[in-house]
Amino acid sequence: MSDDHTHVQEFFGALAAGWDSRFPDDGPAYAAAVAEMGLREGDRVLDAGCGTGRALPPLRKAVGPSGLVLGADLTPAMLEAAVRAGRDRDGRLVLTDVAALPLRPRSLDAVFAAGLIAHLPDPADDLRELARVVRPEGVLALFHPIGRAALAARQGRRLTPDDLRARDNLRPLLAGSGWRMTSYADEDDRFLALAVRAS
Repeated sequence: MSDDHTHVQEFFGALAAGWDSRFPDDGPAYAAAVAEMGLREGDRVLDAGCGTGRALPPLRKAVGPSGLVLGADLTPAMLEAAVRAGRDRDGRLVLTDVAALPLRPRSLDAVFAAGLIAHLPDPADDLRELARVVRPEGVLALFHPIGRAALAARQGRRLTPDDLRARDNLRPLLAGSGWRMTSYADEDDRFLALAVRAS
């Protein structure tokens, strides 16, 4: 996708109001993905590209009241939809680009990113920025509530060998960006790649 933020904001801004109604049954998939991250009470976690904040409730449940949950998105309309849905009660919402996070190095324990990687203008640099803000051995979850083939079919396109989320492409991309992939699942009903921050 273009690195022109205006394009991203216009695209997602136009969809924000009806986003949750387009995908009303995704909640359990989000909760299951968060559960696989192994978060603990008191952990500090970022939902990168949080959109309408669908991951914020399960993230809050995982880290408890003493944990920190941040939701970062580039599109004001998406964050407004998160507030209308009441998800700002589960996490602090921040209007920012995940490629330049206003966070100290190693200040987080984990990052959750649903559907984000396809929208990163420079995936290697942007994943490196996520690694910058996570402590060594912290967790990254790259998630989508449906798998690559199902998503391609929904979008009327074919999978290509250069798909960033293909295992053989994603593993070296993560490794070159400060992450070590620890598990990979690409099934009809979900995509989930977990990685840990290299020391």
